Amino acid sequence: MSNAELNELKHKYVAAGAASPATAFADRAENAEVWDADGNRFIDFAGGIGVLNVGHRHPKVVAAVKAQLDKVMHTCQTVMPYEGYVKVAEKLSQIVPVRGHAKVMLANSGAEALENAIKIARAATGRSNIICFDGGYHGRTFYTMAMNGKVAPYQTDFGPMPGTVFRAPYPVDYHGVSEDEALRGLHMALKTDAGAHNTAAIVLEPVLGEGGFYPAPKRFLEKVREICDEHGILMIIDEVQSGFGRTGKMFAIEHSGVEPDMMTMAKSMADGMPISAVVGTDKHMDASGPNSLGGTYTGSPTSCAAALAVMEVFEEENILEKSQALGNKLAERFGGWENKFDCVDNARNMGAMAAFELVKDKADHTPDPELTAKVCAMAREHGLILLSCGLYGNTVRFLMPVTIEDSVLKEGLDIVEACLEALT
Repeated sequence: MSNAELNELKHKYVAAGAASPATAFADRAENAEVWDADGNRFIDFAGGIGVLNVGHRHPKVVAAVKAQLDKVMHTCQTVMPYEGYVKVAEKLSQIVPVRGHAKVMLANSGAEALENAIKIARAATGRSNIICFDGGYHGRTFYTMAMNGKVAPYQTDFGPMPGTVFRAPYPVDYHGVSEDEALRGLHMALKTDAGAHNTAAIVLEPVLGEGGFYPAPKRFLEKVREICDEHGILMIIDEVQSGFGRTGKMFAIEHSGVEPDMMTMAKSMADGMPISAVVGTDKHMDASGPNSLGGTYTGSPTSCAAALAVMEVFEEENILEKSQALGNKLAERFGGWENKFDCVDNARNMGAMAAFELVKDKADHTPDPELTAKVCAMAREHGLILLSCGLYGNTVRFLMPVTIEDSVLKEGLDIVEACLEALT
């Protein structure tokens, strides 16, 4: 079917809240390129929102999924377990930097992982309250919507959010929030709202995802760890977007050396197959009773096969080194744009997790979300899939596959530059 025919079906049958505004429908893909239903080629700088760090349809992952399809597709692992689930758990327990011996539960999505992490934290501590941060994003289920540090579009139409979620400032110097101010806000939340003795967990992204790609400073993460230890609160690190090589390490928290009690992950864990995980210290992970964690499809055989293949790809193809190299290339190009364009400001990256701001005034850091939307729209018209993010909607973020070919990377970055030239 053509794009036009598919769009007609979309408008007729897909709920407005779930329908994509994009009019081109993906038909096939390879590494960092996608072709639509009409045969048009796109360079993919979105990676399915950070899902495709090893590229569309990596051959090793495709082969692993096909091989699993010939064996078993589903039993529900709580009814009859299978090798893939326990092998993924074993591998994650070896590579995820939580305190002590790690245990694992698998789920289907990042939001499911966060929901289960909160359940586990409550069971382990006997407490109810959760503290999250301004700008954080944790999912679209009801409790994770309450945890999000941004209202629109996630909470707007859905009425009252669940209680027992409290907020603290996230340190972003560029927007006037220092580490000390963020820490003061966290201490105040524990004193005036959450109550340390009633707080089960502090949940944060080591690099904000939807909130704008701002890394948390090392000292701030260390202080949060100290606060958690002082009050018996669990530290939960959300690596759904920053994990699996995006920042040049397997997990962004590794840049700080801080060991959390629990971590959540998803997205690039299985190169497009739906899977997520909660990994935590064994005594916390074992706190809830039998059959208290899980779901019909959690840790499906095909997704487990894909996840195991992804972890082999990381080892065989030096993905972490490639992520660092890609980040360096992006930083060099962004620096040129900061000098060339009055609207490009605050370019930053941690490995290949890279972004910059579009502003009306560099001196005042005045956000320009209208220009940002125009740049992303024009890029799409010229065959480049590009995403924005941030509390003010003026951050251009880059999530292309780490495995992108240099020629394709240059072609895509040239499109971005041409859009900036045309619109400013």
